[in-house]
Amino acid sequence: MEPGLEELMPRLLPVGDCDLAEDFDPTVPPRTPQEYLKRVQIEAARCPEVVVAQIDPRKLKKKPTVNISISGCQPAPEGYSPTLKWQQQQVANFSAVRQSLNKHRNHWRSQHLDSNVTMPKSEDEEGWKKFCLGERVYSEIAALPDNENLGIDYMKATVTSVLEYLISWFGEKKFTPELGRWLYALLACLEKPLLPEAHSLIRQLARRCSEVRALEQNKNEEQISALNLIICLVSRYFDQRDLADEPS
Repeated sequence: MEPGLEELMPRLLPVGDCDLAEDFDPTVPPRTPQEYLKRVQIEAARCPEVVVAQIDPRKLKKKPTVNISISGCQPAPEGYSPTLKWQQQQVANFSAVRQSLNKHRNHWRSQHLDSNVTMPKSEDEEGWKKFCLGERVYSEIAALPDNENLGIDYMKATVTSVLEYLISWFGEKKFTPELGRWLYALLACLEKPLLPEAHSLIRQLARRCSEVRALEQNKNEEQISALNLIICLVSRYFDQRDLADEPS
């Protein structure tokens, strides 16, 4: 060990040269304390002075996103807070949808997609945004012709992944009916108990809905009702009660 490194890693116990038998073999288990200490010295001398970690760049392809917030939802605009009866009815309707979905889940798993339906690969975030929201909403330009082929290969994606993609989109874009329908459907497909990732995502979704609702200038009743619905389902069906709207 070089002197400079020895200053950084001082020896705790000084070990001098050991009196060893002539037949000492460092490749076999030590038989005496002296042989053990000598073997440790030999192994330490073989260690490189600098070690560089080998990291698979593919694992760093997607930047991790961490959202930490302890705040609840912003209150609804005055006069637009949903009643407790309305919230209870929405939860009951949603529960019925989930029961029907679970009843037919195995049937639909055995069915093949129509030949004209192609789905993105699970890791294709932009492809899923186009698939769910449509080319017009995704691009915020005029719709493409009906015969436009996006050329997306089919592969099954997880509900949580697609939910994350759409929530990411919603964090920067406006709320649309297309987005609302997909969020409702994905929430209906979430299995309970929630995975930690899904738990974080739906709370993030509810808070974002409350932010958009608070900034709604035209007081569009249809849009506020849709935002109220998502907040209601997250808070009351998925038991995130601290995010619930106070009944009007």
